[in-house]
Amino acid sequence: MKSSRLISVLLLLQTRGRMTAAQLAEELEVSVRTVYRDVEALHAAGVPLYGDAGHSGGYQLLAGHRSRLTDLYTGEAEALFLAGIPGAAAELGLGAHFVDAQLKLRASLPAPLRDHVDRLRARFHIDAPGWYAEDTDAPFLPQVAEAVRAGRVIAVRYRRWKEPTDVDRRLEPYGLVLKAGRWYLVAGPGPRTYRVDQILGIDVTDEESSIPDGFDLAAHWRASQAGFHARLHGGDALVRLSPDGVKRLTGAAARALAANGTPEPDGWTRATLPIESLAHAHDTYLGLGADIEVLEPPELRARIAGTVARLAARYGAATPPSAASPPVLTPPPAAPTPAPRRP
Repeated sequence: MKSSRLISVLLLLQTRGRMTAAQLAEELEVSVRTVYRDVEALHAAGVPLYGDAGHSGGYQLLAGHRSRLTDLYTGEAEALFLAGIPGAAAELGLGAHFVDAQLKLRASLPAPLRDHVDRLRARFHIDAPGWYAEDTDAPFLPQVAEAVRAGRVIAVRYRRWKEPTDVDRRLEPYGLVLKAGRWYLVAGPGPRTYRVDQILGIDVTDEESSIPDGFDLAAHWRASQAGFHARLHGGDALVRLSPDGVKRLTGAAARALAANGTPEPDGWTRATLPIESLAHAHDTYLGLGADIEVLEPPELRARIAGTVARLAARYGAATPPSAASPPVLTPPPAAPTPAPRRP
């Protein structure tokens, strides 16, 4: 553990230059005292590392010193090759650069590790979108990506779900997010999230965009996703589920069932499940057919009962024939007797 941390100290100073003990401690998630001990250990090992005191002081390597610690271990090389998503790079207009980068990375590996990575790439394939995801066409994605990289304000024509549907917006791009095969632009003012495939037209301006100090794209996305899921939970429903119904639950409903499901003597399970709305729960639970019984809320139970009654009336209440009374088969009509021919 300590040897790995010493290597991290060297790589940080080699890539970032001068860093204070406090900065190193924060980056490595250790105490400042630990950093002092690590620096002493590096000194004892002959690493040309020195520090300056004062407000603008810090540790740095002797000018021109470069370690060979950037050589990749097997696990690191595997992670880099498996992390690459060529489809996403191509959509951003970086497909050729992605290929070049992988070729350079592969060429830098020693022969045994290069062969190992080649075998790994042949056995793993990343296909991020879900099975039932629609193919989305985002023709302006390369322009949006270029605006994000260059830090430029964009003027877009955007299609939203409510009236008026097509609106003009001036956006300051903060970053792009790929979620389940679909690209989203996080932009100011706000920040707010926009689907890139809903951009109908774009003009990349010469105006520089500004990102708020301390804005973290990954942290913002996690928070927005948590808020989205919280808004989806509009209430609860008390239900009973057959064994098959239990197996068919997925997502938040399955997690809630695991947390509070109570087995009943008849083999069914009683549980309180989160619902987005009465309409959404009505459609979802109808899909489970006879494997679910809604007990509460009364409005949801009544709505499902009404739908089932209308379905029964539409399809009729015919009773299937029993094994004791086989259906009567009506013989086909006899073929008509041909008329006699005239002589």
